[in-house]
Amino acid sequence: MIRQRLERSLQLVLTLALACMALVGCTIEGGVPTPTEAPTTPASAPIPTSAIIAGRIAERSDTWMIGTLDLPSDLYPYPQTAATRRATAPIGELLFPSPILTYNYGYTVTGVLERIPTIENGDAELRKVDVYLDATGAITTTVTQVVTQVDQLVITFRWNPQLRWSDGTPVTAEDSVFAYELAKAAPPGDAAAELLAKTAAYEKIDDHTTRAVLRPDYVGAAYFMSYWTPLPRHLLQGIDPARVRQSEFARLPVGYGPYMLVERTATELRFERNPHYFGPAPAASRLVFRVFADLEMVRANLLNGNLDLGITERISSNMLDRFDQDAAEGTLRVIPTPSPAWEHILLNLDVPLLQDIRIRRALAYGTNRQAMAEALFKGNVPVLDSWILPGQPFAAPPDQVTRYPYDPEQARQLLEEAGYTDPDGSGIRASPDGVTLTLQLLTTQSSEVRREIARRFQEDMKAIGVEIDIIEAPPDEVFDPEGPLYLRQFDLALFGWIAGPEPSGLQLWSCAAVPNESNRYRGENFAGWCFRDADRAVRTADTTLDPAERAEAYLRQQQLWTQELPAIPLFQRLSVVVAAPDVRGIAPDALAPVTWNVSAWQRKR
Repeated sequence: MIRQRLERSLQLVLTLALACMALVGCTIEGGVPTPTEAPTTPASAPIPTSAIIAGRIAERSDTWMIGTLDLPSDLYPYPQTAATRRATAPIGELLFPSPILTYNYGYTVTGVLERIPTIENGDAELRKVDVYLDATGAITTTVTQVVTQVDQLVITFRWNPQLRWSDGTPVTAEDSVFAYELAKAAPPGDAAAELLAKTAAYEKIDDHTTRAVLRPDYVGAAYFMSYWTPLPRHLLQGIDPARVRQSEFARLPVGYGPYMLVERTATELRFERNPHYFGPAPAASRLVFRVFADLEMVRANLLNGNLDLGITERISSNMLDRFDQDAAEGTLRVIPTPSPAWEHILLNLDVPLLQDIRIRRALAYGTNRQAMAEALFKGNVPVLDSWILPGQPFAAPPDQVTRYPYDPEQARQLLEEAGYTDPDGSGIRASPDGVTLTLQLLTTQSSEVRREIARRFQEDMKAIGVEIDIIEAPPDEVFDPEGPLYLRQFDLALFGWIAGPEPSGLQLWSCAAVPNESNRYRGENFAGWCFRDADRAVRTADTTLDPAERAEAYLRQQQLWTQELPAIPLFQRLSVVVAAPDVRGIAPDALAPVTWNVSAWQRKR
């Protein structure tokens, strides 16, 4: 495919060149005028145009070209937020392959670790330890009169002895422990801070083995994710931990993956094959990420052979239509995948109006979520019934939870029962004392998807007599620790969460996760939903190691969640990979970055 396109270009160039030979002063547009007199000094024989083009064909055939809409400002392998981690993952996986890869809402090894440590294979164990309890029954380091025994998880990680940094230096256990020590000195992001909070100790056992000792108060099914991705100690030792993200290493990192970054510009990241990579060598010697202003430019460069892949999680319905047409014509392959990022409308249960379950259910029945999903993503994503996504383990079967199909008549009936009528025919309902049924919807700026969701939600609510005022704010303000979500100063909030293999509901829906003054406004239960039986269920689900007990607890929690409705789940977002027809071996996944198996990519000859 690439050869055919470049050869056509070659033929055009040669035709123009031959035509110009018959004309004095002929020029090719964009080129240099042909001299009208022979040069007076001897010149070396020119390289034939055919040889130049052949060289370019060979170079292009030996390069993976990937188009995207964004390039990260830094490539430090400890991103600051979950959103940053997802955005940088396709590039980061080339440099720092995940020791344990999240794939298909599960886990797999990549060769960085020899295996996933589990209790079953002996690389993880539960030890009984003595701890002190304070007056509330919580574990404390202060000596008290109350001593009890609890389980403590100890996990052993066996690193591949063949790992090498791209400068040839061996990767050792010390590099992993060094990453832990750096994070302790200056936590580099949310995930690292969360892991630090769980970790009592992380130590080297031998050159290729590390051990994590978790805090006695933590037991969770994803205990084997308690490793620290290695950092090159020989390069970073001596750098201020608080400044590593601003260092040259974060801009041009040295990794241990299949490719190494050799150059970056404002519009490109250029990689070459890592000669010290421990795994199978990728088919192409080079790989380039190139940023484009919009998806139309990505599409054009895919069609003309300048790109092999285009990736995005920001796609309009118009572009989906264009790509679908390309796929139907066989000029491109389009692979849509429901993203783990899912949208929802959160209800603040401190608002008196929203404490009435009839109002909450009316809002859910009155929201045409299916129409939103069809308009935005052309039916490529499912409407959600719960906060656990359909692909995740422990997602409740649809027939075992309370569901809210679009039913505006049912919504109107519930509002009537709650005492909200429209006596003056204005279209907006009011309480018996004349207070109109008006709510504010907070959402983030600069998101076309959320702007369209908010607009459609406003229209749906107007149809049942509810007035919605939309307030957009910069994301940094919305999610600021002293912003409206953590201080719970909102009525309704439209935003998204990013799911993983584990539902991890403790931080989202437990009573202890309601941000308030007593916990210094920590936790992400922004709805303020504290329901005793649901709290007990999510605590059991998040801390037990028994799969059957987890499944039962998560089912019970989702039944109560959908019954009480602290949020209206909407749908997942859409990830799209578009590939040239001759590219083979790509396997896009909801969780794993598209480059997770770059060594398996091939170009059909």
